[in-house]
This record gives sequence, structure tokens and C-alpha cells, in this order.
Amino acid sequence: MKIRIKFKKYGVMKFIGHLDIMRYFQKLLRRSDIPIAYTTGMSPHQIMSFAMPLGIGIESDAEYVDIEITGAIPSETAINSMNENSVEGIDILSFKELPEKSMNAMASICAADYSISFREGYRPDFDCITRLDAMYKEPEINVLKKTKKSEGIVDIKPGILGFSGNNDRIDMCLSCGSSLNIKPELVLNAVYDREGCELDEFGLLIKRTEIYTRIDDKLMSLDSIGTDIV
Repeated sequence: MKIRIKFKKYGVMKFIGHLDIMRYFQKLLRRSDIPIAYTTGMSPHQIMSFAMPLGIGIESDAEYVDIEITGAIPSETAINSMNENSVEGIDILSFKELPEKSMNAMASICAADYSISFREGYRPDFDCITRLDAMYKEPEINVLKKTKKSEGIVDIKPGILGFSGNNDRIDMCLSCGSSLNIKPELVLNAVYDREGCELDEFGLLIKRTEIYTRIDDKLMSLDSIGTDIV
């Protein structure tokens, strides 16, 4: 059975990197008596796939990990058991069986929602949401996008799927995945560049609030795929 687990990451756990989160879940599943399936071969490991790793220091209300299990376990039982064995900063929110032919979370993601606010003392002097709206009306929004392997000029406008808010908090829906992966810092850096100033890398408080897949040309949360096990 394919299972999708939704969890929340907050507090001090936002400073734990992706590899450590993977190791944490491997131990959490064993402690919680979840009958997780293992690969075969000389070095078997748990069948597990995360949707999209979070950057260090970012909280999330909607993280996803897909696993396979060898026997049915009620969703409520699994959620309660995992939360009893978890730590502060990781809350299990759902445990759903996926359709047999569904793609895993990593392969199916296309967009994510973010909530961005400014740390005390870092709020800009200009109206950020008004400037963001003006920038979005430009034909293109070309920025220097750096990755671990390369860097180049990219038009990020197609990756900005929606935004709203005020100078205290900005909500954004941004493209993510293999084709065009846009982070909120990249968008706000473009706004600051147009104002002739620099965004402090420590000035933002970012929370990811949902991750989406696309079905029949509609955005649907990864949590909407699958059903509870009773």
C-alpha cells in the first residue's frame, strides 16, 4: 500500500536539515510500529520519498513524505502513534492511502504556497506589496538565479502564480518542481533590486503553507490525493 503522510515542521525543528529529517522519520516509523516496506538486495532501506526539502530556518504547515507499507493500519491509529513518539516541532497531520497508479510526491509537485513576514527591524521603508504588484505588470521579470551547479538569467514571472497581503505579511503561490522552481527570497530580491536596495538574508520569516499538484489543469493540494484508512 502506498501512503502519503502530511506533517508540520516548526519551532527549533526548522533548523534541522533534510538529511536529518529523513533519518528522524526512519526511526519514528520504527518506534511507531508502522509496517513500512523495505527495498530488497544487499542493503535494504525503507521505501520513502519526500515531496520537496525545506531550506534551513523555514517552517511549514504542509510537508509530505510518501512511504509503502506491508499491511493496513488505520489512519487514526498511525497518526496517534507517530505523534506519541514524535518530538516538539514535528506534528503528524494525516496518513492516507494513495491510488495504486499515483505518482510519488516529489514527481507530482508543481506549486507551493508561502507566507512571508519581516523580522523586527527589517521591514522595508517602501510598500512591498505595491512594488511587487508593479513589478508583476512588467513584461518579464529577469533575475540572476543561482544553483549549486550553475547560474543564469531567468524570467521568473511565469513562476509567480499569485500573491496578496500587505507590508506586514505577503502570501505567495510560486511554481516549484523540476521545470521552474521559484523561492520567495528570489521574488523579494527582485523587488528590492528595483528599489535600489538589498534584502537582508536574515530579514525574512518564511513559512510554507501548502504544496500542490496539477490534475485536469487545476491545482490540488497533495493532501487531497488519497483516502483515510479505517
